[in-house]
Amino acid sequence: MELIGYKFSKDLDKLRKELDQCNITFLHAPLFNPSMKNVGPVRRALRLKTFFNMLGPMVNPSRPQNQVVGVFNLELARMYNYLYQKSNVNYCIINSLDGYDEISLTGDFKALTNASDRMLSPSFLGMPEFKPEELAGSGDVPGTAYIFMKVLTGKGTNAQNSVVISNSAMALATYFPKKEINQCIEEARNSLSEGKALKMFNKLMALQ
Repeated sequence: MELIGYKFSKDLDKLRKELDQCNITFLHAPLFNPSMKNVGPVRRALRLKTFFNMLGPMVNPSRPQNQVVGVFNLELARMYNYLYQKSNVNYCIINSLDGYDEISLTGDFKALTNASDRMLSPSFLGMPEFKPEELAGSGDVPGTAYIFMKVLTGKGTNAQNSVVISNSAMALATYFPKKEINQCIEEARNSLSEGKALKMFNKLMALQ
């Protein structure tokens, strides 16, 4: 985001303006959680997952009432589910069984919510199954930014677009629990294919 031109900020007026005009803003964790910022260098030096990888979503200072959280294994998904059940948050916890902390469409995934605990497949979302190599990133920031913009401008691959649509649809289904998942898929697909997401992103960038 920063490479593309977004300016991280904790200026509440700027963030509110982005929310009001674009329905989106970015809360950069180190600016809002100074204590987490202090452990950043240690985490990078260790080069392995620590408790802080798990703690982040639980100490979000904005305390969102609707939340989609991706986790890297089922044990952590169950732990999050136990903790979130004790809160008043409307949530969905996602884990792809092959180790991805999102709906990867590379196999089945677990979705735990306030109301259900389901094992789902790509076909549940009306999506095909993809190979991991079809979704491989570049491994660096410029390459990742390139893929990000390619998808937003309608030039993403079928695999890339499908994963973005699937995760967006799950977020919509979490926020609007009465909507059928196929409706959410259609809304997410239209947002991408009709350029609505790109238009809103450009509007956000114009405020920087």
